[in-house]
Amino acid sequence: MKLVPYIALILFLTISCKQQPKPSSESEKELPRIAIAGLGIESSTFSPAQSTEEAFHAKTGDSIFSRYPFLAMDSVNRNRAEWVPLLVGKSLPGGIVTREAYESLVGKTLKMLAENGPYDGVFFDIHGAMSVVDLDDPEGDFISRIRKEIGTETLISTSMDLHGNVSERLAQHTDLITCYRMAPHEDAIESKKRAVDNLLERLENGKGKPRYKAWIPVPILLPGEKTSTRIEPGKSLYTQIPSVTHQEGVIDAAIWIGYAWADEPRNHAVVMVTGDNQKQVTEGAEKLAQSFWDVRSQFEFVAPTATLKESLDMAISSDQKPYMISDMGDNPTAGGAGDVTWTLQEILARPEFKLENGPSLIYASIPGPEFIEEAIKVGVGEKISAMAGAAIDHRFAPPLQLTGTITAIEHGDVHAETEVVVKIGSISVIVTKKRKPYHREIDFARLGLHPRESDIVVVKIGYLVPELYEMRGDWIMALTPGGVDQDLERLGYKRIKRPMFPLDKNMTNPDLSARLMKASNGSQ
Repeated sequence: MKLVPYIALILFLTISCKQQPKPSSESEKELPRIAIAGLGIESSTFSPAQSTEEAFHAKTGDSIFSRYPFLAMDSVNRNRAEWVPLLVGKSLPGGIVTREAYESLVGKTLKMLAENGPYDGVFFDIHGAMSVVDLDDPEGDFISRIRKEIGTETLISTSMDLHGNVSERLAQHTDLITCYRMAPHEDAIESKKRAVDNLLERLENGKGKPRYKAWIPVPILLPGEKTSTRIEPGKSLYTQIPSVTHQEGVIDAAIWIGYAWADEPRNHAVVMVTGDNQKQVTEGAEKLAQSFWDVRSQFEFVAPTATLKESLDMAISSDQKPYMISDMGDNPTAGGAGDVTWTLQEILARPEFKLENGPSLIYASIPGPEFIEEAIKVGVGEKISAMAGAAIDHRFAPPLQLTGTITAIEHGDVHAETEVVVKIGSISVIVTKKRKPYHREIDFARLGLHPRESDIVVVKIGYLVPELYEMRGDWIMALTPGGVDQDLERLGYKRIKRPMFPLDKNMTNPDLSARLMKASNGSQ
């Protein structure tokens, strides 16, 4: 009977313990709410083309996650926050964006922001080289309008292409900012993940906004074809970034080459470093900016260049296959209209390609909606004669009448929509309903084309992307005309800040001291 009080005491303590609230663990803390939004395009103001809303292929809601493998359902980062995917639009590079398209996409984003708030953070995924009709600095305008909606305390982490532009307004309204460190952009996903990692870390450790943001404009404006990180001096310049970011008190460091084919005051190189240690942040930024300036005269084209005639002569006489020729002036991956017919006109006029047993050449590509419509009526294996190209940019050559045999018709490509291959002599011309750059071997293979076996492959592109680069037997970049002409002096800038290297080769050394930007909430 003496055991009864002890049993009663044990039962009481057990019940009491069950009723006590458990201490909260780290895993039970409320997760930060992070919105995802952004628009990305590289748009040339020297092209007559204009980009409309449909070009952005905007995704909303959970479909956005497909763009970010590091936010897949089973990923670590997916579980570190409550993600609020709003609207992300990514367009092929092209002409200036219509004001209607910009206002529509931004308006939809702001509406979603208002309906789904509040937020602890925003992942702002942009390119940085968007031009809009009658609007300077669209990305700066976009982020300032986001700030009006979400307030100044919410953290914004911005991910960019290194060919983007960072205005003072963009630098002020963002908190954390980074960009790619490789051109070609093999580290695009890695860079976006870094932007997200930085944001999550600052929210989780409670440090919030970085205390310092150093911004340095560097008066250099060079095309990507001269600033690839595959070769010097770009390679060594970008390998200096880790020596800055690995210092205590530094969050991130970035070098923007800038975008050469838009005529706006913000178009120039920029260096930014963010962190909590003022000395490390400012010195790191100044070191990178000075290093960039010191090697400015060493940047050269990433491959040999020549006129188109010289390029074709070399390709025809070469025993290396495929001999790749970059049709640079109308490169749609840099903002060209993609429908300049000048190069194709010159190729078709060469006697070497008139017969079927001449040197095999693949030309990728030329848009021609009318040609596509006629090809669908005629069918594979039949003869066709129809017009293609120069519907938008006819400054250098008119639309071409392509007469040959249809060897392939394919539907369903996200960019081209419909693709047709027409054989003219020994040339296989890819005609598309809408412009499309050809980056991958599979793009050719689905059309029954085998670039590795072709004598010559001509692509509307600048420096070769990795897959084409590895495929090449030899390579020349042809100095052809178009909206992204490599002869910058021929473009006729009127609004960029001067002096600017290389347009003003004998300019005095600029002030490359760090400008400490105010935080987005106005604090210094």
